[in-house]
Amino acid sequence: MFEVEKRLEACGVQMEAILETAMALYVPHGVPPSEAKGRIGVKIQKALQDANVSSLLIGAILLEDELYRKRKSSEIADDPVFLLSDEIIGMAIAEYIGGTCARFEFTRYDQKKPGILSSLGPFLDDAVAGLIAGCTSRFYSEGL
Repeated sequence: MFEVEKRLEACGVQMEAILETAMALYVPHGVPPSEAKGRIGVKIQKALQDANVSSLLIGAILLEDELYRKRKSSEIADDPVFLLSDEIIGMAIAEYIGGTCARFEFTRYDQKKPGILSSLGPFLDDAVAGLIAGCTSRFYSEGL
């Protein structure tokens, strides 16, 4: 939807990197990692087709471009504590996909910043973490 996958790729965020990041904090619970990776990948692809998830991701892409990349001395270059909108976008994506439990999964990915998350700016790292957290949380919940 809205070519969000292409837009993410243009920002250096490939689907394989998203999946590798998701698996970096995977908690085994009877599903082998190789099977879990495929099932989580399906959930991510489905989420990317949702207009609400896609629009929030595009919002993060545009905010990052406008407030972070285009500014030589961006006030948010170090992701300061007063910047909350990036966290709000990430939590909104996570909770929309995976419900309340996904907020806690988002916190795990946001704090550890595994994989691709460590190389993204303040908006995209949280938006992608929200996408991953929503999908992994839903995967865990459906497996119970």
